[in-house]
Amino acid sequence: MDPLGAPSQFVDIQSLSSWNSSQHEDERDSIITNGKFLQNQKSSSPFPYREDINRKIILWNGNVALLNCTAIVNTSNETLTDKNPVADSIFKYAGPELREELLKLKGCRTGEAKITKGYNLAARFIIHTVGPKYKPKYRTAAESSLFNCYRNVLQLAKEEAMSSVGFCVINSIKRGYPLEDATHIAFRTVRRFLETHGETFDFVVFAVSDLEEGVYRNLLPLYFPRSTQEEIGCLSRLPADIGNALGEPVVPERQIRITEKPGILNDDVEDEFEEKDVSYIGSHAFAQMEGDIDKQRRITLQGNMSEQALQKQHQRNYQRWLCKARSEDLSDVAALRALYQTGMDSHGRTVMVVVGRNIPATLIDLEKALLYFIHVMDHITMKEYVMVYFHTLTNENNHLDSDFLKKLHDIVDIRYKRNLKAFYFVHPTFRSKVSTWFFTTFTVSGLKEKVHQVESLRQLYACISPNQIDIPPFVLDYDSRENGPLYSQYYGSGQL
Repeated sequence: MDPLGAPSQFVDIQSLSSWNSSQHEDERDSIITNGKFLQNQKSSSPFPYREDINRKIILWNGNVALLNCTAIVNTSNETLTDKNPVADSIFKYAGPELREELLKLKGCRTGEAKITKGYNLAARFIIHTVGPKYKPKYRTAAESSLFNCYRNVLQLAKEEAMSSVGFCVINSIKRGYPLEDATHIAFRTVRRFLETHGETFDFVVFAVSDLEEGVYRNLLPLYFPRSTQEEIGCLSRLPADIGNALGEPVVPERQIRITEKPGILNDDVEDEFEEKDVSYIGSHAFAQMEGDIDKQRRITLQGNMSEQALQKQHQRNYQRWLCKARSEDLSDVAALRALYQTGMDSHGRTVMVVVGRNIPATLIDLEKALLYFIHVMDHITMKEYVMVYFHTLTNENNHLDSDFLKKLHDIVDIRYKRNLKAFYFVHPTFRSKVSTWFFTTFTVSGLKEKVHQVESLRQLYACISPNQIDIPPFVLDYDSRENGPLYSQYYGSGQL
């Protein structure tokens, strides 16, 4: 084995200094010098001083492949064969088995993230993501894609219960992304994620080279200030666009205006909004959500509201739900692990999993459940996707009633329905088959032909490869008892 790959070369992240303790004396002196000015200022920073978050952040000048943590990040291209210093180093230390596993992933789209084993690395896993190619003409698309890279890496790490992640600089030089612009997106995305899911991670490491260290060290205080004084001092240095509640770039033409009376359409207000790129949220923005959709449709049929106006109102209503979903604490619903993203189906479409037995329908706050669904699914539905619902071993306490499902169907954006290509109902019972038929025939339209009743995992694997879907162990056990054991390689930790 190459001497550089010896275990002694690997770096335990617990031995590295956290960002919270990395403030230099000259920086402290600078703050003290301005103390008379700062002590009279009140901070309104969108990134306030958080010692608990700073303790998790590590800035390290070194090779990400040498980090001893739960997962490290590899930046690559859509075929996962990119030649760049980060990828080359990871392949070198991981060994040839990594390339073999990557072939099974069948590539990765820009902005997405996929996971493999770490093999000979100290890290147990490698999360591969594809950064965007940067062209000034398509800057907005590049910003959104880079945000998705960081967000999807963190989301995947959270879903897999990883305690530490080592980030490389995803925006590789080959792809031409301006380093400073990309660093702003990286920091604010990680910061926002830790604000919501901070309990998930012990450490997040930014592994940089000499080329990037200066920019990273200069911008880190803007998003992770190490004191209230530093928070105030950095406030003027924050860029105009700091993203939304997730750190996602805000596209002005997509912003909405929410009035004090969101249920009332006003043509003058509509015209004013279309002429100005402004975003206004009234103090009662979430005081009431849109009412009965069927009633609105009846009004449309009566000629009192145009179809175009109805669509605008529906979009405004969905945006209200989305904004509320991004601001609510939904950690209790997330902890149920009833909805999560996994791999791709045989057509390269994202697979979302719903575990029926994990839904305490009689105890859960159904509005929060709806908000969580919107929060998780909003970016997934931008592209084609499929859903797998495990009805395995559910009981009456796990069944969401048809009124809730209809409300969910009516609220979600049109792309949810358009881009949903298949809904696999796994291990159905006779009662569930009847209920599903009734619901898709009489309650909602356009869904019936997408629903597929799947009696066994063997049938499901014909559409989704077993290594592309994370199946709960109790589902595997049930299927083995009812339909006979599958091949041994399907088993293990329950993560397929």
